Amino acid sequence: MSKLAPQDKFLDLSDYGRPIGNFIANQLKNTRFTAIHVTLVFGICGLIAIYFILQNQYLLAGFFIILKSIIDAADGELARLKNTPSYTGRYLDSVFDIILNFMFLITICYVSNASIWLTILAFICIQLQGTLYNYYYVILRNKSVGGDTTSKIFEYKSPRALPGENQKSVDILFLIYTIVYGAFDKIIHTLDSDAYKVKTFPNWFMTLVSLYGLGFQLLIIAIMLQLGLIEFIVPFFIVYSVLIFVLIAIRKTTFKV
Repeated sequence: MSKLAPQDKFLDLSDYGRPIGNFIANQLKNTRFTAIHVTLVFGICGLIAIYFILQNQYLLAGFFIILKSIIDAADGELARLKNTPSYTGRYLDSVFDIILNFMFLITICYVSNASIWLTILAFICIQLQGTLYNYYYVILRNKSVGGDTTSKIFEYKSPRALPGENQKSVDILFLIYTIVYGAFDKIIHTLDSDAYKVKTFPNWFMTLVSLYGLGFQLLIIAIMLQLGLIEFIVPFFIVYSVLIFVLIAIRKTTFKV
């Protein structure tokens, strides 16, 4: 939670991997490993989890899903420790996340009786849930003391590359990012277009919103796999989206502009 000022820190239910992620980052800060290397490792963990789902080895699949979340927390922390923030790492992280989310659900669909169309709907729902969390979280980060250097509330154009990264790489990844996330961002922004005008969000509200953080979503999937509830994962995330409208209603009625 180092991206937030002390008064803005909240219990992030999706950020359970942070302590171990910080430990990993601290072990790597004086090595040649970069944040992008760590991002590639969490991508590999996701692929291994998918392999174990296909093999019906749900205990191992759940382990690598959680490990992916832990390592996901380490890349950004390593970038901060090395003082090497980058748009390349920021966009690559997000692109890997959405690809793995889609692959997780398609794999679950393949080994269960889930409909492909309901699976696609569940994927859309998961992305909208995560987008709402990111929307409110980035607003809070941008308003927090010190601000945020790589995440913007509204991303309309490719940013200028930071020292140490290539502008062309940033432009390409930004284009990919806007293609895969653009529609979800527009939907959430439309549903709560005035949220960015709010001075701040209280800690309890952000903790509630963190139920939609990617880490918590993956934790739910891992737990449901262990409980033998793979058939219910797709319908669960569709129904779980009802909370989107509850959270937006709370924001609009409680924290008015």
